[in-house]
Amino acid sequence: MSSGKQDIKLHIYHLSQDDPKKCTAVKLKKFQLANVFYKMNMLPYGCIVLNPYAEKALSIEDVVVAKKHGVLAVDCSWERAEEILHMVEVRKKMQSRALPFLIASNPTNYGKPFRLSTLEALASALAILGWESQAEELLKLYKWGPHFLKLNEQPLEAYANSKNSAEVVEAQKLFI
Repeated sequence: MSSGKQDIKLHIYHLSQDDPKKCTAVKLKKFQLANVFYKMNMLPYGCIVLNPYAEKALSIEDVVVAKKHGVLAVDCSWERAEEILHMVEVRKKMQSRALPFLIASNPTNYGKPFRLSTLEALASALAILGWESQAEELLKLYKWGPHFLKLNEQPLEAYANSKNSAEVVEAQKLFI
């Protein structure tokens, strides 16, 4: 990282429910940009878990926990996501945070709000927390990756400049 900041640890709980050829989590593991776990009991404790059902939005307030324990994305089918995310949060004492309104740039869900790939979700979290260069490194793995930051430039900047979750929620109203 050119900023001199130590990277935030990225973790993925992978339930192998997607096409491996399209799975961004597999590529993150291949390039050693994230730790991938296949069993819940192996997950680290205390992370920020990206959870679209969370009551609180991810914000700069979460940077201390993210720096200490990392950020976790759960790579699973949407059908059981709420149940799985709740189990992960409770069993591993994690703090659930929702990502605010962002548009997907991945080929499967291009242009759809909130339908981010695991890669896009982790990169979003990094950008919101102030680790833009680490987010850029992740997104370079795919041709479409850097476009994600361009597509969401204004919202990500607004969210990163918000002081807390309430301000992130207020800022997202400008983009919905």
